[in-house]
Amino acid sequence: MKIKTIIMGAAGRDFHVFNTYFRDNDMYDVVAFTATQIPNIEGRKYPSVLAGKLYPDGIPIYPEEALQSLIKEHDVRQVIFAYSDIAHVDIMHKASTVLAAGADFRLMGPQNTSIKSSKPVISICAVRTGVGKSQTTRAVCKILQQMGKKVVAIRHPMPYGDLSQQICQRFASYEDLNLHKCTIEEREEYEPHIDNGIIVYAGVDYEVILREAEKEADIIIWDGGNNDFPFYHADLHIVLADPLRPSHEILYHPGETNIKMADVIIINKIDSANASDVNTVRENIEKANPNALVIEAASPISIEQPEMIKGKRVLVIEDGPTLTHGGMKFGAGFVAAKKFGAKEIVDAKPYAVGSIMGTYEKYPHLNVILPAMGYGDQQMKELEATINNSDCDVVLSGTPIDITRIINPNKPVVRVRYELQEIGQPDLKTVLEKFQ
Repeated sequence: MKIKTIIMGAAGRDFHVFNTYFRDNDMYDVVAFTATQIPNIEGRKYPSVLAGKLYPDGIPIYPEEALQSLIKEHDVRQVIFAYSDIAHVDIMHKASTVLAAGADFRLMGPQNTSIKSSKPVISICAVRTGVGKSQTTRAVCKILQQMGKKVVAIRHPMPYGDLSQQICQRFASYEDLNLHKCTIEEREEYEPHIDNGIIVYAGVDYEVILREAEKEADIIIWDGGNNDFPFYHADLHIVLADPLRPSHEILYHPGETNIKMADVIIINKIDSANASDVNTVRENIEKANPNALVIEAASPISIEQPEMIKGKRVLVIEDGPTLTHGGMKFGAGFVAAKKFGAKEIVDAKPYAVGSIMGTYEKYPHLNVILPAMGYGDQQMKELEATINNSDCDVVLSGTPIDITRIINPNKPVVRVRYELQEIGQPDLKTVLEKFQ
């Protein structure tokens, strides 16, 4: 008798867990996915072209709030938890809900879900979202390029559109971003790679994606999302820790898993963190993974036209996921506004419309700063309207992209840029030279 199963997810690891372990596995009957964190995912289907021969009608996706009723309706015997960036205590609340409904609660690890590559794989992951994975990935790619290596990045999934059209995506130009109708969240991850001449793959089926990427790479870079652990067996596992959120490295799932798996741990943002918080992170790393090589780093910010900020009333936009489920109250844009002498940081909330207003209601820790939410055309229009409604002199954008490519602000926009700056020894170049 097949074991009836539900997979709890957020349009990322949940699909990967299904593809690598449950698809074509006739021991199980996956009756549903549940979805959270990402808008507009629930109410769709995991399509038959991805679900495989056992699911000719696909698999329905429901909101996570329906989990208990689904367990009882389908006599579900196990629930697989498969998403990231969640506090340990919150996972156990969810586990308790599942157990109370009568089902088993299960987490799946790398042995059952990681794919082996024919090429060397370097993974770059973190203990929370918004720690600095992106600039670290760019730094690693640049060093490897200088060594003469052909580098291809594979990005953690962000399949927010038609899943059947997103099985395997390749991004080498801005035209590719338009072709695949990328959201702001996708562009934030892909554009900087394209600017640096790095091809990026992403999508839904990470076996198919890997085999395509291997055809044009000497080295594969796993560009992780949130604080998830890699989808591939990593030959070198680099993990970032954040002293602005001390102890989160041991309090969040699967960030603690990453810390314990890591070969190299980068303590980032030490220039803006308290020394005592940096020491707390160091002590937790020593207890969790004393064999890891520890690198210290900063993420200094810069803007091209500081005179546009000084003495002005500024609306600050930040990377959306960092502020929402990442739990941060500010990012690089806020730091830049303070550093370059803004007269005032204008509160965006009174001007918010539609789902942007809903974001403030869902994440009450947000204050003043505008998260760059853009999970689809409608939300991007609402972001644009919020900006255009705002009473400010200039917009300071702390997202990694040029937002004027996808929306039309009625005010001048100044971009904040930030790159990884390693401090002292050891450094990434030394690590990567040894890796070679």
